[in-house]
Amino acid sequence: MCGICGIYGGVVERSLLESMMASMTHRGPDGAGAFVAPGIGLGHRRLSIIDLDSGCQPMSNEDDRLQVVFNGEIYNYIELKAALEKKGHHFKTASDTEVILHGYEEWGEGCLDRFNGMFAFALWDASSQRILLARDHLGIKPLYYFTAGTTLFFASEIKALLRSPECPREVDLASLGDLFTYRYVPSPKTLFKGILKLPPGHLLIAGKEGIAVRRFWTWRPRIITRLREPDAIEQYQQLLEDAIRIQLRSDVPVGLFLSSGIDSGAILAVMARHIPSAIRTFTLGFEGGAETNETDDAHRTAERFGTCHEELIISPSDYRNYYRNYLWDLEEPVGNETAAAFYFVSYLTSQKVKVALTGQGADEPWAGYRRYLGVKLSTSYRRLPAAVRALLKRVVLAMPRSEWMKRGVVSLDEPEVMGRFTKVYSFFSKEMREQLFRQWVKEEVRAEGGEDNSPLGHLQRQVSDLDPLSQMLYIDTRANLPDDLLMVNDKTAMANSLETRVPFLDYRVVEFVESLPPQWKLHGVQGKYLHKKAVEKWLPKEIVYRKKKGFANPINEWLRSGLNDYVNDCLLAPDSSIHRFFDPEYVRWLIKMHTERREEFIRHLYLLISFEMWHRTFMKS
Repeated sequence: MCGICGIYGGVVERSLLESMMASMTHRGPDGAGAFVAPGIGLGHRRLSIIDLDSGCQPMSNEDDRLQVVFNGEIYNYIELKAALEKKGHHFKTASDTEVILHGYEEWGEGCLDRFNGMFAFALWDASSQRILLARDHLGIKPLYYFTAGTTLFFASEIKALLRSPECPREVDLASLGDLFTYRYVPSPKTLFKGILKLPPGHLLIAGKEGIAVRRFWTWRPRIITRLREPDAIEQYQQLLEDAIRIQLRSDVPVGLFLSSGIDSGAILAVMARHIPSAIRTFTLGFEGGAETNETDDAHRTAERFGTCHEELIISPSDYRNYYRNYLWDLEEPVGNETAAAFYFVSYLTSQKVKVALTGQGADEPWAGYRRYLGVKLSTSYRRLPAAVRALLKRVVLAMPRSEWMKRGVVSLDEPEVMGRFTKVYSFFSKEMREQLFRQWVKEEVRAEGGEDNSPLGHLQRQVSDLDPLSQMLYIDTRANLPDDLLMVNDKTAMANSLETRVPFLDYRVVEFVESLPPQWKLHGVQGKYLHKKAVEKWLPKEIVYRKKKGFANPINEWLRSGLNDYVNDCLLAPDSSIHRFFDPEYVRWLIKMHTERREEFIRHLYLLISFEMWHRTFMKS
């Protein structure tokens, strides 16, 4: 796990490259390296995980024709190294980084099809004067870039790009519309105008001919219909266990984020089969969150497997104090009120280990959220008489403090897949956005197509032949995961110099799950049906079928009490950016309705706060 950056084209100033590297010291406190030649500069910050002594970067091949900087892990590097040695390649290190170099020598761009890992890397080929950037299949590792004339700048984090005086600092208004529609900005855009994300499963090649971006992971799900349930369970168990096994490869100890649920519990059970010593596990709790805290259940799971378990309870003051740095770490605001909590569990974990596995990534492919039930119910709902649907809609929309139910009933009535997907996600409905945005913002957003043309439509078109549930799971796995949850995971963990790994997002596991019939994911009203059947091999049923808590926290009550002044100071201060982009009277109304418990606007306010803090951090600094 590291931080990478680089400059291609034009005159490369070493001082700028070193400044970009310095901005990411937290990603790699163990060392730094740079390569500069005419027209190219590569920078690297290292967090030593594999081959601690000789895995320094940038790394070159034998004749120095190739140079690579790499963030992440190639988990199957041992198998690939053996295959390459049989073909005559000689290795000078024991690192997975060198596998990228020899893999490119042997297979060219096709090496990406053989890598199983989480990665973002840049490979300079001096013979062709081209640079190749690549990002892993599911977008676990971030990679940003912008162009200025004929010069390409890229980095693991946006703050490194901002070190360049040529990098713009301007809000992308179409992306602002997307943020307040989907809760995050979908790839390839960011909220910074001109700064792009390399999408998951894509590569970028820059050379004399210009810049070209294309997909290398071209997987399209095809549902398997002739597979028996017991055989599917066995195949899934084997794939998941192998994914966990190879993700335990490390030259430093590996820990685990342990929740009360089955996903991290299943990982722990498999880890215990492969690690003879006591495993370190870590859980986060919240002051005043007795009903939602996972600490007691996680502690019982930890006791079952004899782990060395630690937990941390955080308070409103902890949240308030961290918010000064929250958006500096995250770089992209998201409407995810649990996001800051990942910083604290990462902080706790980083005090003891450098690497931790997490249970993230099982809910999207396996239909683990309640929003997926709405997709299944929508067909039946639309068969009801129009008068009955209209009555139900009026009743639900009139209910106080039922934000998710209101989104649900509105989306159920939507026959078109992308329209339904958008409505189930948008806690700021189209009508609310009309009241929220100032007129000039609405005009700019419409001019750029942000309201009407879904940035996720291309994903839906790739699987338009599948059933609506499979389409939604496919989109979520490639949009919500990398652009929200995985981004938060990476940024908050790396702010603590911690590497996190996600076994459920081994691309082999994802491809298998996406091949299964939808009824094996959402069975009746039970999500993750076959997943739960499979993990019964490792966990008792009381854990497998325990009610899902998620990463809940009492931020709602905190915003009404301990953080209330913070909300007002943040959103209603005279110098707040809210006044420029949003109608302040409408924002006051949102705060009033939520504080008086007449409506549930926690997520709306949290997203507004996140945008304000992001704007203060990057646009006013």
